[in-house]
Amino acid sequence: MRLKDKVAIVTGAARGLGKGIAKKLAEEGAKVVIADMAGADETAKEICDEGGIASGFQVNVTDQAEVQALVKYAVDTYGTLDIMVNNAGINRDGMLHKMPVENWNTVIAVDLTGAFYGTQEAVKYMRPKGYGRIINISSGSWLGNIGQANYAAAKAGVVGLTKTAARENARKGITCNVICPGFIETDMTLKLKEVNDGAAWDSMMQRIPMGYAGKPSDVGNMVAFLASDEAAYITSEVINVGGGMIV
Repeated sequence: MRLKDKVAIVTGAARGLGKGIAKKLAEEGAKVVIADMAGADETAKEICDEGGIASGFQVNVTDQAEVQALVKYAVDTYGTLDIMVNNAGINRDGMLHKMPVENWNTVIAVDLTGAFYGTQEAVKYMRPKGYGRIINISSGSWLGNIGQANYAAAKAGVVGLTKTAARENARKGITCNVICPGFIETDMTLKLKEVNDGAAWDSMMQRIPMGYAGKPSDVGNMVAFLASDEAAYITSEVINVGGGMIV
């Protein structure tokens, strides 16, 4: 197990992509704090029932004080913090010229400011001990996507944030990297199979060179690698996990 006795926080981990990441880290031996607005305890119990070590923590990543409390909880509960995965994110899609300002602000607050708070609080703890892994989840949409001005801006911001954090903290033994998932099977994306008798799903599959959707475990595998000592010399990178869809 590559992450035995390491302590990790994964935000947005009660379901979907974040849950897949958290379960993989636990399989690799990490003690994982499942952080989410709701459902964190249920996912933590599922991991524990499967032989892992996990606990839940309710948090709103747009609230700096709550993120500070999250990091303190991880350290108080497990004695340290080694891995921070800023995964929490939402989307509120719409064409730029029609986008309500509240949809812009909400997405920026969760997807970008939430990642800032998580990264900032984690490195505050990691710098004195000279070790840490920051892994931020962006998206192929950071390159621009119709109907996602808010989401694309936030995810591009995550890339800039991470690269800056990497430069500032490299000499403190902290690596900071970005993962951009492509089209991943989750409860949300699987709903496309119900649209137009599956035509929407089939159309999406045609955009993926490998021809099929990824699994949360595909992203989890990359997170686990970047969190491990095998990736000790990798920092400031943007890594696509998308079956060739992201170019």
